[in-house]
Amino acid sequence: MDGMLSQEEINALLRGMTTDEDSTSAFENSENTLSDAEKDAIGEISNISMGTSATTLSSLVNQKVTITTPVVSYATWDDLAQLNKRPCVFIQIYYKEGLDGNNILILKESDVKIITDLMMGGDGSNVLGELSELHLSAISEAMNQMMGSASTSISSMLEKRVDISPPLANLVDMNETFDVDDIAPFLKEKFVKVSFKMEIGDLVDSELMQLYPFDFARDLYRKFTKEEAKDTSKVEQTNKPVSQTTTETKPAEHASLNNGQMQQNQMPYMQPMQGIQNMYGGMNYMMPPVQDVNVQPAQFQPFTAPQNPVVQPENIDLIMDVPLEVTVELGRTSKSIKEILEFSPGTIIELNKLAGEPIDVLVNGKFVAKGEVVVIEESFGIRVTEIIK
Repeated sequence: MDGMLSQEEINALLRGMTTDEDSTSAFENSENTLSDAEKDAIGEISNISMGTSATTLSSLVNQKVTITTPVVSYATWDDLAQLNKRPCVFIQIYYKEGLDGNNILILKESDVKIITDLMMGGDGSNVLGELSELHLSAISEAMNQMMGSASTSISSMLEKRVDISPPLANLVDMNETFDVDDIAPFLKEKFVKVSFKMEIGDLVDSELMQLYPFDFARDLYRKFTKEEAKDTSKVEQTNKPVSQTTTETKPAEHASLNNGQMQQNQMPYMQPMQGIQNMYGGMNYMMPPVQDVNVQPAQFQPFTAPQNPVVQPENIDLIMDVPLEVTVELGRTSKSIKEILEFSPGTIIELNKLAGEPIDVLVNGKFVAKGEVVVIEESFGIRVTEIIK
């Protein structure tokens, strides 16, 4: 009939629609999604890693740093472009040992300026102008130390050495057209995005993003769950469930599983605080209560010189091997606390010595000689020119 499809045509169309939907669903399930367990593991690993990184960054900027609340989701390059209207700094992290792959950290341009200004001794207010190579170099070093600390945390979880190559920082304006391959090929497809809330003192309240390719995220999960399986096998021997928590063993604690309960082999002077656990799942310790003791003054016999003292001949050879600290002092100066707090890379400090004047040589803090600076191959040396009598 005119205007109507035959049954064969209808079947062909249905087969085509089913094939497309099935293939799309299979692709989504196998390529571009993670299971709930995988997402939970990635979030937990990222949370522990960034917690350690926050401590490292805090020491670099001398500010309280908090990186919390990881949210695992999926994103594309277009999604990032919509979220970030201004240029961002992409820091590429490559693993050279323990893990096979890479991930990317994304920081806002303003956050990078504040962090680098704090690292250089500023107060975080010097954020005018464009990002320079100095900013990128400084943030690369900060990320190198932060992710180095994170790698140490991952090493503890996986019980294997994990190490990274020096990070690479690039300023990227995602509103401009350029080849994504210049950053990372996996950004051309859908990828895993872990978002963190980052606070630095009262200066930064922003978002830090970490991007993973799906293959790397799954590999990280497989390595993580392999260690969890080992822990579970130990627990099954005790016939009692134990929560899978990453713990840190302290020198004063020696934990052992005995009849399904955790026994603490404590040092004699340490007592566990009942019912209080620390952030690693172990027990906090406190000193035992002070007991009353009987205290008496020490008694000494009066000292009297011997009637006929025996004088031993001098033997300087007995002290020939005693080590002494030799210090070469270029000069000194005095500064106020205010002036010292204003020190920053590049600050010039004027000393009390004139150029070309002999420098002082001290032994255990005592001035014994004068000399001049010389170069011995690739090291500095001192040529003694005068012995102080």
